[in-house]
Amino acid sequence: MDKLVINGGARLEGEIRISGSKNAALPILFAALMAEGDVTLENVPGLRDIHTTLKLLTLLGCESGFKEKNVEIRAGQLTFQAPYDLVRTMRASVLCLGPLLAKIGKAKVALPGGCAIGSRPVDLHLRALEQMGAKFELDSGYIIGNCSKLVGAHIIFDFPTVGGTENLLMAACLASGTTVLENSAREPEIVDLANFLIACGAKIKGHGTSVITIEGVSKLSGCTYRVMSDRIEAGTYMVAGAITKGDVLLTNCPFEELESVIAKLREMGVFIERQKNGVRVKVDNELNCVDVVTLPYPGFPTDMQAQIMALMCASQGSGMVKETIFENRFMHALELIRMGAGIKLSGQTAMIRGGAQLTGAPVMASDLRASASLVLAGLRARGKTEVQRIYHLDRGYESMEKKLSGVGADIWREKE
Repeated sequence: MDKLVINGGARLEGEIRISGSKNAALPILFAALMAEGDVTLENVPGLRDIHTTLKLLTLLGCESGFKEKNVEIRAGQLTFQAPYDLVRTMRASVLCLGPLLAKIGKAKVALPGGCAIGSRPVDLHLRALEQMGAKFELDSGYIIGNCSKLVGAHIIFDFPTVGGTENLLMAACLASGTTVLENSAREPEIVDLANFLIACGAKIKGHGTSVITIEGVSKLSGCTYRVMSDRIEAGTYMVAGAITKGDVLLTNCPFEELESVIAKLREMGVFIERQKNGVRVKVDNELNCVDVVTLPYPGFPTDMQAQIMALMCASQGSGMVKETIFENRFMHALELIRMGAGIKLSGQTAMIRGGAQLTGAPVMASDLRASASLVLAGLRARGKTEVQRIYHLDRGYESMEKKLSGVGADIWREKE
């Protein structure tokens, strides 16, 4: 098991290239199960979850290859079982339910694992798919689904579930008739999935809004498609530049998709400017704490909550972070406190008292974004920080230590 070691205090200066989006690539990879013909995906990040998904697609009957950010997939004779050994490490694996039911009428998928940041019940997926004609049972930790043919339905989600919207969006493409998804999630990654499906021949309207309409088609073809850049990785490196009072240029960087994050960073005093060759992030003065509430898109993303908390700990004044999406996503706060941060937790709210001098310490990552926040704090801290359990980090950040060391950070990877 690896750890990251950081000697803090270096100012970051230079250029960082933002990778393709993991959260966009994963559902698109599962959607490729439904395509008849070759699918080529460009700008795919070389992450653990991507390689796990490709292994799962191979077990499900696809041929695939990964070379230089490009993935090639051809669906063959599909099987229907997603085994626990692969699914247990990745919550996104439940996204094969919709495509398998739509394509071959049956699916057996182990209940998924992933980060311990709170419950993400799949019952919303199952209830919606039942409205389209699927039947489910749970047996020995597996979801077993069957249908003769999915049919269009009018589905209203209890809340804007990202995974549920993605699963139903994919399933509806090959269903008979028209499906309407109300109270859908609006994340850019869902828009990217819809655009990929449209490139394969799907008929979809309203993606990016709360009401999506899908007219089922008889088949989907292959295509070549470029996956969007990772807005959460981009936001994380914006914070890295800010927390070190640095000057960094982010290339291949999304901008409109980060509007809520950029607004908060600017409110704190960070200079952020969209330029011809990327997005420049610069800090010359002390930053100020703000209040942050996580919300579904286009609100402030829960996946940036831990990172902005680390930045607030190194800023002046006081602020509040309220988490409304996941009920167990403040585990990084206790590790930041060990580094000298002034944080007081009360339920789903964290009160941050800025101005403290962070000091290096051994810390332990509890989930993907918590890992990133501890690395960010280590960049600012005095002395050495060791971030343990970075297998979480490797699920969502491509070569973070290489990207950071390339702009001046004193950071390296070691075996624990």
